[in-house]
Amino acid sequence: MSLSTSRPLVYAHRGASARFAEHTRAAYLQALGDGADGVECDVHLTQDGHVVLLHDTDLDRTSTGTGPVAEKTLAELRELDFHSWKGATVPPEFGAASEQFLTLDELLDILGGAGREMGLAIEFKHPSPFGFRLEEKTLELLERRGWDATTGLLGRVRVSFMSFDPAAVEELLRTVLAEAVCQLVADVDEDAVAPDMFFGELAAPAIAAFLRAGLRKAEGYLDDGVAGIAGPGVAYLRDHEERAARWLADGRRFRVWTVDDDADVDFCVAFGVQEITTNRPAEVLARLASRV
Repeated sequence: MSLSTSRPLVYAHRGASARFAEHTRAAYLQALGDGADGVECDVHLTQDGHVVLLHDTDLDRTSTGTGPVAEKTLAELRELDFHSWKGATVPPEFGAASEQFLTLDELLDILGGAGREMGLAIEFKHPSPFGFRLEEKTLELLERRGWDATTGLLGRVRVSFMSFDPAAVEELLRTVLAEAVCQLVADVDEDAVAPDMFFGELAAPAIAAFLRAGLRKAEGYLDDGVAGIAGPGVAYLRDHEERAARWLADGRRFRVWTVDDDADVDFCVAFGVQEITTNRPAEVLARLASRV
């Protein structure tokens, strides 16, 4: 971004998601009110081809619905409650309950109305039942609204793209400048790899091995500068500081997630991170201000 600041830019992770339910209108409006420099979102496709903001592939955790997002139409999703699970009362100025669920189109309207420069980091979740149709539909939407792939700008919004999947990064680089593509990285937690529902306990080691191979490829893309933005989790950054320092020295821009406490903020500043992604933009901005 062209925003002039000596501190790291602060991106609100799924909006101000510590305050309001993630990906809701309230969460994003709160992030703007908090002074966030940008916002992050995850996208999926509906059955009828709309790009919508959700982290999970299914609806169970963050809505009153159930089942895969990909099997629902936009109209069906509009009937669900996506905010009450958080237990936070949404003030009237942040919209009615029926307005909390957002498409990417609607988020762009919100950011365009901010009256200032904003960053938008769009994360593609894979595997997707639609394959790279997810990226294709997203880029089509952005282009229709006036996004310029040569500058990364849509009006005053600077758009960048992210994925853990190196194949998705390759696909994006067919159209998007490397400086606007973030390769996300995180260590594989084998204990967190759930047994496959069809193949049972024996599938978990195979899934973990597949994820490790993907991580090695992703790290290689950052070693070689294939992707211009490095997106490590803060735990990965702490555990692989020497490797990450090489990426930084070689010119990779750093966007670190999810940085929510003072110690991690201080660590990122000392390391030289340019962008911090957080669930708590107001608190992180206050911490950065206190360091001046």
